[in-house]
Amino acid sequence: MKQIFIVVCALTLLSQSAVAQQKTPPKAKPTTKKAATAAPKTAAVAAATLTAGKAVYTQNCLTCHMADGGGVERMNPPLNGTTWVLGDKTRLVKVVLNGLEGEDIDGESYASVMPAFDALTDKQISDVLTYVRNSFGNKATAISAAEVKTIRASNKK
Repeated sequence: MKQIFIVVCALTLLSQSAVAQQKTPPKAKPTTKKAATAAPKTAAVAAATLTAGKAVYTQNCLTCHMADGGGVERMNPPLNGTTWVLGDKTRLVKVVLNGLEGEDIDGESYASVMPAFDALTDKQISDVLTYVRNSFGNKATAISAAEVKTIRASNKK
């Protein structure tokens, strides 16, 4: 009886391991036409800005939005090709400053709550948002620290 139990447990573990290896990662959502047209033509973004932004992203954003910016289906929104990333800079900066809860992102709902990152400096916010707006297949204008400072000063939660 004990041997049968051990064999059943071993087979269960092996089968679950095989199933886990067969699962494919969620597909990135295609870029919406609206998002593609919303992004103005971009100027070259400084490599130092992208490097600094990637460091902020790795420390603060990667856990939820993943290394490829694809997010987690129904949990954390993707950052690639969305109107929230490629569109209005003010809205995007306010998301970082205030966090986000209960908003649909390009028609999709997500369960997780994004915390506020208002403790980041204006430069860190501008670097990370410029990085996101120019990574993961995105191409959009940079966000400057001066723009973040102005938005922060007028920000009302």
